[in-house]
Amino acid sequence: MKRQPFILLRAFALGALLLFLALVPAPAHAAGGPHRVGVIYYGGEWENLLDGLRQGLRELGVEEGKHIVLDVRDAKGDLKAVEAAARALEAAKVDAIITPSTSVTAAARRATTQVPLVFFAGADPVAAGLVESYSKPGGRLTGIHGLTRDLTVKRMEVLKLLLPKLTRAVTIYNPDNPIAQAAARTAREEAKRARVQLTERHARSIDELRSIVQGIRPQEFEAFFQISDAMITAQAPTIIEILREKRLPGLFHETNLCDKGGTFCYGQNYREVGQMMAKVVQRILAGRSPKDQPVENYTKIELVLNLRTAKQIGVALPQNVLLRADRVVE
Repeated sequence: MKRQPFILLRAFALGALLLFLALVPAPAHAAGGPHRVGVIYYGGEWENLLDGLRQGLRELGVEEGKHIVLDVRDAKGDLKAVEAAARALEAAKVDAIITPSTSVTAAARRATTQVPLVFFAGADPVAAGLVESYSKPGGRLTGIHGLTRDLTVKRMEVLKLLLPKLTRAVTIYNPDNPIAQAAARTAREEAKRARVQLTERHARSIDELRSIVQGIRPQEFEAFFQISDAMITAQAPTIIEILREKRLPGLFHETNLCDKGGTFCYGQNYREVGQMMAKVVQRILAGRSPKDQPVENYTKIELVLNLRTAKQIGVALPQNVLLRADRVVE
């Protein structure tokens, strides 16, 4: 009878311990459990990259839910939200964070100190300060470099070929995004050389961007020209829809956008980029350090034309340009 208080006390202590363990989150990668990987992006058109990543992981035999759990965070064009998401994911001890776009990667890097980052950078990652070199990144970041920003000059040349009589175009970007600022300077200089008056309009949020696009008057411009800006890329399907209503052609830099109604696309396929990123992620989860994993280049460039949209908005495309297209949507 004298032992009963002790037994009750021990039972109470055991119950309290079990309750505490139930409330405390488990480590991100318990022994034998799936790896947990964060993804921070701007949603919208970046879904193509995420779909490619998932496809790439499946092709490598990495099953989502069994071998890996993706914790996806949509920052909706807000770099402060990117930083908050990155801090939360690092605190949750994820094994890595995937950051599509240079601006998202830079923000995630500022907000974290230890977690590996796997990026897609449309601008030079060395010049952007993300890595020390392509062959030896030297830190906790590595990934894929694409030619999004590097193609700004060529993209203006292509637009002029597609619309030989072009004299007035409009572009929209976030002036707080250093990558977009640099791309705008390049586009401005090339437009001047091509004798195209390029009007620049600034949007710091998705709501502001949509308002600006809705306010475009077709008689003001003859085309929309996309420059490197992650928020603009995310909202490109919405921009395309509004442009079609206004019967205004646009040139975009993600080739899948022509399948969504974009008139012209000259650039890269984000789904394929995602598949490449899957291999980088797999190596890091296998224990390879980012600092020793070279940055890979994605160099495939395509010209895709949507002939159906062009006809709908009354744009006649030169036959010689049609013949040069890698793909035509009809």
